[in-house]
Amino acid sequence: MGERNWSSIGQKKSMFCLFSITSILFIFSWYLRFSCMIYPQSFIFKLLDWKPEGKRVWPDVRTKVPEYPGGLNLQHSIEYWLTLDLLSSEFADSSNARSALRVHNSSEADVIFVPFFSSLCYNRYSRVRPQEKRSHNKLLQEKLVKFLIMQEEWKTSGGRDHIILAHHPNSLLDARMMLWPATFILSDFGRYPPNVANVDKDVIAPYKHVIKTYVNDSSDFDSRPTLLYFQGAIYRKDGGFVRQELFYLLKDEKDVHFSFGSVQKDGILKATQGMHSSKFCLNIAGDTPSSNRLFDAIASHCVPVIISDDIELPYEDVLDYSEFCIFVRSSDALKEKFLINLIRSIKREEWTRMWAKLKEVENFFEFQYPSKEGDAVQMIWQAVARKVPAIRMKMHSSRRFSRYNSPKDRGLRSAKLPIHFAE
Repeated sequence: MGERNWSSIGQKKSMFCLFSITSILFIFSWYLRFSCMIYPQSFIFKLLDWKPEGKRVWPDVRTKVPEYPGGLNLQHSIEYWLTLDLLSSEFADSSNARSALRVHNSSEADVIFVPFFSSLCYNRYSRVRPQEKRSHNKLLQEKLVKFLIMQEEWKTSGGRDHIILAHHPNSLLDARMMLWPATFILSDFGRYPPNVANVDKDVIAPYKHVIKTYVNDSSDFDSRPTLLYFQGAIYRKDGGFVRQELFYLLKDEKDVHFSFGSVQKDGILKATQGMHSSKFCLNIAGDTPSSNRLFDAIASHCVPVIISDDIELPYEDVLDYSEFCIFVRSSDALKEKFLINLIRSIKREEWTRMWAKLKEVENFFEFQYPSKEGDAVQMIWQAVARKVPAIRMKMHSSRRFSRYNSPKDRGLRSAKLPIHFAE
């Protein structure tokens, strides 16, 4: 393939990579090489109102970084942080701790990164405007699909080595059904059929927390007066009915804060104060299995109580969440007094151990630019890297009959029974 402006995850040649599970420090002996084609700017920074200067395709992130919208937009902003990290990976002064490198030739890439800001596109352009028949979000999805399937790189791999971000549960709602051979980076699988997205093929990434990180936290079991904290939308669709039931079970319990809340006015400030002064914080399934509340709790060093039967968690193949989270089945949580009795049974020593573990792992969920060793950006790249062997195996096996099969014949076929099959 020819020379192009690609962003790839790059690899130093080595036989293997090592990581220490005990300290959760990942010592990769190779970089993931990413390739990134010259995509239409309507997919990427133009959505942030960035205007290119001259023939520049990407912003010069060494001089000025386009700003991402604040508020709840930030919770699904991983597309922004990952793209910035790849763009900065070429510079001589870039961090030695990085896990991903951009390359300019697709033949050198381990995987192909698709820098489409799908969550931002949904948040900003999903509504149909006056005099429009379809939303700008839908039109951009169509444009993305047409662009990708025309590229030689997609045709060669069938999209299997492409990395596509769709962190907002409603992002790429139409395109996902056509781009499913790729590896998706998602928040959960709540709105995906299992043949389109699943834990074996795809990567679960954390939300960016909106609660302020509890810096220099010297609190202890006694200095956090609230036993159990929840503030947010109580009446939700789908699996979120558990929130409503728990509200009626817990609203009159001593030392429990369970109330409606939003980001409006000083909602984030109140939630920050509430979570920082609570021992345990509820993370209950809403419209989908995941929510940002888990990552707000981690940033607050408030032990998460997860009530979401179908939740998938970031980096769970290398991180044991039971060391710093409490998991409760929905059916058990809805039993009268079960949840509150369970929480009250956790005493100072056990809580302190989990609180200390939260402080150890909190950096794995921090998004920042420039990225630093062991933060959320590097952890996501490493999660992608762990998918690469499976991606390669799928690509290699798909080529078994490529010698005489035309591209249109390379799909799944039904097998015929042998002529002399004996019952």
